[in-house]
Amino acid sequence: MKEYKIYHEIINNNKYKREMEFMQHGDYSVYDHSINVAKTCFMISKKLKLNVEVESLIKGALLHDYFLYDWHDKNPKHKFHAIDHARKAKDNAIRDFGLTKKEENMILSHMFPLGTVIPKYKESIILCLADKYCALSEVLNSNYYYRKAKEWVQS
Repeated sequence: MKEYKIYHEIINNNKYKREMEFMQHGDYSVYDHSINVAKTCFMISKKLKLNVEVESLIKGALLHDYFLYDWHDKNPKHKFHAIDHARKAKDNAIRDFGLTKKEENMILSHMFPLGTVIPKYKESIILCLADKYCALSEVLNSNYYYRKAKEWVQS
């Protein structure tokens, strides 16, 4: 995946690097999560020998959570983060990187079945599945959640 120019253009962009400031799942930043998702999407497409637009797959995966705020804070604007963040990520991605209609659908539908946008492309379906796989993996492998579970058991 690292041989694709779009990968480096995005992960080395200073605005994109702001994702490092925000936590996603436990000990994983949004930046780490997005790279995990992009790598997983790439792996799925290669393992299943799917005919996909690889650059769009990578771009959509890297930008699917490009919302650029801390969704854990108590700001009332983030109350419906699970449903609303895809639209904010899409708007930010259009502003900073430009998107095709396929990439827009990937980002807007990645939370399916939450939200109202249905995945219309193979790349969108791959992203939707990879995001859920990575989120679960990150939660289960997070020291943060391990510590919380241990505290709960001991109390």
